Amino acid sequence: MTVNHAGTPRHGDLQQDRRTETSPAPRGDPVLELSGVSKQFGEERAVRDLSLSVYDGELVTLVGPSGCGKTTTLRLIAGLERPDDGTVTIDGSVVASGEGAGFVPPEERDVGVVFQEFALFPHLSAAENVAFGIDDLPEDCRRERVREMLELVGLADQADSTVDALSGGQRQRIALARSLVPEPEILLLDEPFSNLDVALRVEMREEVRRILDETGVTAISVTHDQEEALSISDRIGVMTDGTLAQVGPPERVFQHPESRFAAEFLGQASFLPAAVQEQAVETVIGQIDRGQVTGLSSAYEGTEVDVLVRPDDVGARRAEDEGNGEVVYRRYLGPSVLYRVELDAGPTVETIHNHASSLALGERVDVSVTADHELAWFPADGDAAPVSSVGTSSSQG
Repeated sequence: MTVNHAGTPRHGDLQQDRRTETSPAPRGDPVLELSGVSKQFGEERAVRDLSLSVYDGELVTLVGPSGCGKTTTLRLIAGLERPDDGTVTIDGSVVASGEGAGFVPPEERDVGVVFQEFALFPHLSAAENVAFGIDDLPEDCRRERVREMLELVGLADQADSTVDALSGGQRQRIALARSLVPEPEILLLDEPFSNLDVALRVEMREEVRRILDETGVTAISVTHDQEEALSISDRIGVMTDGTLAQVGPPERVFQHPESRFAAEFLGQASFLPAAVQEQAVETVIGQIDRGQVTGLSSAYEGTEVDVLVRPDDVGARRAEDEGNGEVVYRRYLGPSVLYRVELDAGPTVETIHNHASSLALGERVDVSVTADHELAWFPADGDAAPVSSVGTSSSQG
């Protein structure tokens, strides 16, 4: 579905190189700004004082558990909900304000939406579905624009097909083409891959990323799928309880989470109790060089911390003597095997091994840190990482 009607090309056919996960977000004037936005339904506060800036050509993905407010945020941008507080600004113009200063309806916002269910018209052909949002164009222009969009999504040969004759992936591409055909300023994607099977989901998110790059459109997506968010986004925003816990490039948010929630939501996270020493950090499974733990200044010497490790940061081998833990869980994943080890010192950690690994449940093992990159940490009694351990905060984008 599209909620915009525009006839003037805005993005052209320039191929834009995808930014890497570690490259900074583009700067300049943002295409979209949410400033202190809140929305309440009855007693439930769905979105709370949320601020975010999105820049030209970016794909920003809001990721979080069900009920965190990500879909409500998308609806506020689209104009399908009105904010109780704060402002929504698109391309420099305020389109919604909680102060009642004005509200631009969805069809005038220059925003396209791809819904979770695709919302295609079953009585129209693929080409007719794509053309639905540009009825105001002359017939020859409309026909040419539809042809271009069908070629872009790789379905030129399906122009006359009915919706029922299309596969799930083809339907998604038609829905995407229909939202892009009016050349919106912003494209919103609501759980765009959730109705596809796993194999097709991976293929389609790469295809959608290619299409967004080719059109240069600015896009905001929402999902509960961490892998999806990490793999295709320029930046991700981790949401919880209606707020943004952290915003930044995927690699940074994954490797340097600013809260335990962000650490745990984006992937399996274990926390090793440790003591900060002059040259090393002494964990319950051995020493880590102090320089490998991000941002531990001399002020933290002698303090207790929890070091964040993920399954590929630790290894377990069959104990030669007593070992330091016991295998309590084993899950075969095909290319790899995930183990959960209960350490003698108390915590449980997860470790991932090659598929040929043969550790047995109940087996005694020696667990050690094998990571060759920087590790994040948290105060032993705190949820948030100190600013010195994560660098400059990026929670507002």
